[in-house]
Amino acid sequence: MALVLDRGRPGVRSTHLAELVTAWFAKMRAARAQRQALAHLLELDAYRLDDLGINRADLFAAIDARAEPSRVLAERRRQGGPHS
Repeated sequence: MALVLDRGRPGVRSTHLAELVTAWFAKMRAARAQRQALAHLLELDAYRLDDLGINRADLFAAIDARAEPSRVLAERRRQGGPHS
C-alpha cells in the first residue's frame, strides 16, 4: 500500500475542510431557526393553530421528528386530521 501526497495542490484539503465547516454551520443555523419557529408556534393559542391547519399534537410530532419538522407539519396539514 502506498501513501500518495498531493503536493501539487496544497490548498485542496484546506478548501475542502472550509467547505465542510461552512456547511456544518449553515446546517446548525437552519436547525436553530427551525427550533425557534416551532417554539413560536407553541406560544400560539389553539384557535390560531387551527387557522394554520395544525394543532399542538402536530407540533409535538414535528419536534419529535427532528429530521424534518416542516415536512411533518406539511403532511399533517395536508391530511387535515382531527384537531384538539
